[in-house]
Amino acid sequence: MSKVTVVGAGNVGATCADVLAYREIAEEIVLIDIKEGVAEGKALDIFQKAPINQYDSRTTGSTNDYTKTANSDVVVITSGLPRKPGMTRDDLIETNAGIVKSVTENVIKHSPNAIIIVVSNPLDVMTYQAHITAGTSRNKVIGMAGILDTARYRAFLAEELNVSPKEIQAILMGGHGDTMVPLPRYTTVAGIPVTELVAKDKLDAIIERTKFGGGELVKLMGTSAWYAPGSAAAQMVEAILKNQRRVFPVCIKLEGEYGIDDCYLGVPVILGKNGVEKVLELDLNAEEKALLETSRGHVKEVMEVLNKLGK
Repeated sequence: MSKVTVVGAGNVGATCADVLAYREIAEEIVLIDIKEGVAEGKALDIFQKAPINQYDSRTTGSTNDYTKTANSDVVVITSGLPRKPGMTRDDLIETNAGIVKSVTENVIKHSPNAIIIVVSNPLDVMTYQAHITAGTSRNKVIGMAGILDTARYRAFLAEELNVSPKEIQAILMGGHGDTMVPLPRYTTVAGIPVTELVAKDKLDAIIERTKFGGGELVKLMGTSAWYAPGSAAAQMVEAILKNQRRVFPVCIKLEGEYGIDDCYLGVPVILGKNGVEKVLELDLNAEEKALLETSRGHVKEVMEVLNKLGK
């Protein structure tokens, strides 16, 4: 019986749990939150639409009782606070690192063999925090950002070309944010290189829009996105539970790949039953390597903030 825990019953966590249930990705889904009654209520609401949408997955909720999460196959961590006015980057890192550390400790206590997917922000450094806290192999603690970023990139391209988003395949690398590294050379439309279909100036504009895709939504709604991030996390869970061996960009600790060591970056991997089955190394050109190095430097800088906090 497959079991998935989603920690954090906010918009992203609840969306992830809903997609997992609706698509019957897991047989049992546990939603957990620190706010009294929220996880229980949202889990109940999701289950009450099972007769309408015709699915069998069971959803239950709990207020901070991690015994309910025992023996989970996969745990998705969405916990954390958004950056508030007047809050520095370091303040945000300190606050969310403490939350992610506590959550990971509880998760590992009750599900020592679980694969952990981190969605909390700042994504790359929170993946670092979860990994060092879990004390498990790198393939079992990974961050969700690349699937979301490529989804935005692919959606913008589909809009530009007026084609189905299903036809567009893409890979991007690096940190989550404005130093991400989209790779037009590895972007295709039904197998056709995107560079043959979209003019360079328009493609560059789409890449820039992708880099700041999260900020665009915050400006529009006054809060962060949730439908796409929650769905992206659920897609990672599906690849693991069903051993699909999908090729996705995910955040993982690099150990020499791309000439980078001890840094958490988004890279293409094969995702299956053991988590990351293999890190794929692309033959990057000089320009792409330079962009990845810039991204590495940014992520490493943020990792050092966490190191100084002694978390």
